[in-house]
Amino acid sequence: MTTDSNVRVERDSMGPMEVPADALYGASTMRAVLNFPISDLRFSRTFIRALGLVKLAAARTNASLGLLDQTIADATVKAAQEVVDGELDRHFVLDIFQTGSGTSTNTNANEVIANRASQIMGGDLGSRLVHPNDHVNMGQSSNDVIPTCIHLASLIAIKEDLIPSLQFLAEELRKKSDEFWPVIKTGRTHLQDATPIRLGQQFLGFAGQAEIGIKRLTRAQEALAEVALGGTAVGTGVNTHPEFSSRTCQVLSEMTGVDIRETSNHFQAQATLDAVVEASGILKTIAISLHKIANDVRFLACGPRAGIGEITVPEVQPGSSIMPGKVNPVISESVIQVVAQVFGNHTTVAMAGHGSYFELNTMMPVAGHNILESIALLASSANNFAEQCVKGIEATSVGPDMVEKGLMLGTGLSPAIGYDAAADIAKEAAATGKTIREVAKLKTSLSDIELDDLLDPEAMTEPGIGAGVGGGG
Repeated sequence: MTTDSNVRVERDSMGPMEVPADALYGASTMRAVLNFPISDLRFSRTFIRALGLVKLAAARTNASLGLLDQTIADATVKAAQEVVDGELDRHFVLDIFQTGSGTSTNTNANEVIANRASQIMGGDLGSRLVHPNDHVNMGQSSNDVIPTCIHLASLIAIKEDLIPSLQFLAEELRKKSDEFWPVIKTGRTHLQDATPIRLGQQFLGFAGQAEIGIKRLTRAQEALAEVALGGTAVGTGVNTHPEFSSRTCQVLSEMTGVDIRETSNHFQAQATLDAVVEASGILKTIAISLHKIANDVRFLACGPRAGIGEITVPEVQPGSSIMPGKVNPVISESVIQVVAQVFGNHTTVAMAGHGSYFELNTMMPVAGHNILESIALLASSANNFAEQCVKGIEATSVGPDMVEKGLMLGTGLSPAIGYDAAADIAKEAAATGKTIREVAKLKTSLSDIELDDLLDPEAMTEPGIGAGVGGGG
C-alpha cells in the first residue's frame, strides 16, 4: 500500500508507517528518525562496517547450525557484505543520541539488510522474504550486538589505523634521533638549564613514547577482545544456540584478522562498558604522549631569533595575515587540539560507563561514537605529524653554541671540588656573565687538561661518575 510516489508504507509491531519510497530501512527506523532529531552526528563508517560484519557472520553461523534456510542466509550474507563495503551507508540514518542500548541502530541494520536481501531474492521492498527480526537478527539482541560492534570496530580501527600510524611516527622519530645524535645541547629541567644532552637522545625519548604507546594498545586490544555476543537480552543467552557466539566470533576473527572471542561472563559484558572505558583511558594516555612530543617540538623551534630556536620545523603555510614571513608550528598545534578532543571524548566515555544500570548499559551509542572518534583522530594526527613535521625537522647551531655558556656544566666539577665549591663557581659565572670554565680557572687549581676532562659536554651525555654527580634536579 502506498500513499504517493515518494513514500511507501511498511509495518512493525506498532503498526503502519510511511517511509521514503527508495529507503531500504523500514517502519521502526523511521520512528527513530522522527524520535531523535538531535544532532548531525552519525555512527562512523568503521562502526557500520563492524555492524555489517556481525550480521554477515551471524547469518553464516545460523545457516551452519541448520537454523536458517540456506537461500535466505546467502541473500543475507550478500546484503550484509554490501553494508560492510559501504554501499548502503546512506540508509543508516540515525542520530548518535538515541535509545541508550543502540536498539534503533541495530533495527536500522536489520531492516536495511532484510530489505536488500529480499530484493536479491527477487522480492519488493517491504515484502519480508527476509525478515529483519526472524532472520537477520536471529540469535541476537541489540543488547549484545551493539557492545560487540563497539568492541569490534575499535579493534579494527586500532589494528588498521592507529598502530600503523604510531609505528610510522616512531620510525621517523628514530631516524631523527640517529641524525641528531652528534648534536650536543643544553638539557632543561623545571624549564631551566640542566646538564648537556644530545638532541638525538631527546628524540630517542620521543620515539620511546610512541613505541610504548603501541605496547599499551595491546592491553586495550585484550580488554576489547571479549565480546557480549551470545548473551541476547540480559546475558542469559535466551533464544540463541549455545554455540552461536563462539562460532560467530571465530568467523569474525577470520574475516578481520583481529582477536575476538565470546566473553566468559556475559552478565558483566552487557551490564557494563568497563572494557570500553579501559581502552579509552589507554587512548588518553597515548594522547598525553603525543602532546608531550608535539609541544616540545614547537618550543624547541620557537623563535627563530627571540626564542629557543634549537630546531626548525617545516614551513607548511604562512603564519600570519598581518606579519609577513611569519611561520608557525601549525602541525604541532593540530596535534595538541586533537589531544584536547580525545580528553573530552574520554570524559564522555567514562560518564557513559556510569550509565550501567542492572543488566544493561544505556549509554552505548555515545560511548561507541567517542572511542571511535578518538582512535581515528589519534591515528590521523600521529600520521600527519610524522609526515608533515617530523620528517622535515632540522637542527640549528643554537644548541651546541650555547653549551659552553651553560651554567650547569659546573655539575662536572662536583666530583673534583665538591658540590658547594661548584655551586659558588656557577653563581659567580651567572653574576658576571663568564663561563664556568673561566671562573673555575680563577678559583681552583685545576689544570686546563683537567678542566677539559671535567667539562667535556659529550662525556656528560653518558652514564658515569667522572662526568657528573648523582642527584635529582
